[in-house]
Amino acid sequence: MELQDFVINDIKPLSITDKVSDLQLLFNQLTYSHIPILKDGVYMGCISETDAHCFEGADTIGDCNYAIEGFFVRPTTVWLDVLEAFAQNDSNIMPVLSHQNKYLGYYELNDIIHLFNETPFFAEPGGILIVEKGINDYSFSEISQIVESNDAKLLGGFISKMDGDLVKITLKIGNGSLNEIIQTFRRYSYNIVSGHEDDSYIESLKDRSQYLDKYLNT
Repeated sequence: MELQDFVINDIKPLSITDKVSDLQLLFNQLTYSHIPILKDGVYMGCISETDAHCFEGADTIGDCNYAIEGFFVRPTTVWLDVLEAFAQNDSNIMPVLSHQNKYLGYYELNDIIHLFNETPFFAEPGGILIVEKGINDYSFSEISQIVESNDAKLLGGFISKMDGDLVKITLKIGNGSLNEIIQTFRRYSYNIVSGHEDDSYIESLKDRSQYLDKYLNT
């Protein structure tokens, strides 16, 4: 399904000439964090619920246009960028504008998250593996080769953390022995961050270390 199919129009945007009391009443009736605002039919931006309840002495929304936040996405914006826009603007509603800047409607955060949850990264069975390597030393082509050389499928991956010269990469892997993949990553000088239960190599080392320690102290 195309992301544009999730555009909805359940809420009519308010006009900049509408009263602040109407805006506050709408927020009281809804669970949205923001409400879209138009001026002469043209999208101006959104006003947050937090700001709306702080407008004292203002009559119309136009008296508070300093609080309008001009965020939006396009129908062609990919869903990862849409998710990023939600996060950056701390909003659960995201206006959608055409390339001619016509207001088309909005996305709801829950709909986009649901779409994300239906991707193979979450929906398909498999193991999660987090690896770490120098920021100039890793490549996704190498990561894919390591996974696929072990007759496994890479269902998805993303950089989950950047810390100085190191990056952590979260991988979803299906149809393969995670333990064998882990050993291959080690041979390519990747550090294994996740303490996955299938990492029998680490568990074996721990057992041997504990046995040796016990032997030396007898």
